[in-house]
Amino acid sequence: MKKHQNKLIAAVAVLAILAGAGVSLLRTPEAPEARFATLAGESLTTSGLRGQVVLVNFWATTCTVCIAEMPKLVDLQKKHGGRGFTTLAVAMSYDHPNHVAAYANQKALPFKVALDTSGEIAKRFGNVSATPTTFLIDRRGRIVKQVLGEPDWPAFTQLVEKLLSETA
Repeated sequence: MKKHQNKLIAAVAVLAILAGAGVSLLRTPEAPEARFATLAGESLTTSGLRGQVVLVNFWATTCTVCIAEMPKLVDLQKKHGGRGFTTLAVAMSYDHPNHVAAYANQKALPFKVALDTSGEIAKRFGNVSATPTTFLIDRRGRIVKQVLGEPDWPAFTQLVEKLLSETA
């Protein structure tokens, strides 16, 4: 009987540990603190954007998928920009600033474009190296979605709308 009780206690302890680990894995991670220098000369920080739903998109002018998804990012920003939604397009460190500026001007991008000349922003967001990589951050500053490649736009747009309806 004692042996059976000990096994039961051990099993319950293991389940409690696993449940605790599972809960910590399910927690939405905080967006890393990063400083963004935009083409317009603004200096923004992740924490300074709290209270807004923020899309951080790592891209490059040489990335065909990035260029293909830009019109969808433009549409998303135009549709939701007045509701507390901010898009930050972060150009990768290997992308020449003149190319980034020329593209942003030519396409009249309606959102903030930042240069990551040192690679520090990509490093803070988990060593982003592939483009496009997109992070969706809620009003509380938590990463709720990370997408490598082009998102499923209908589902992504629905998530943005859901996050915009929530309070901080």
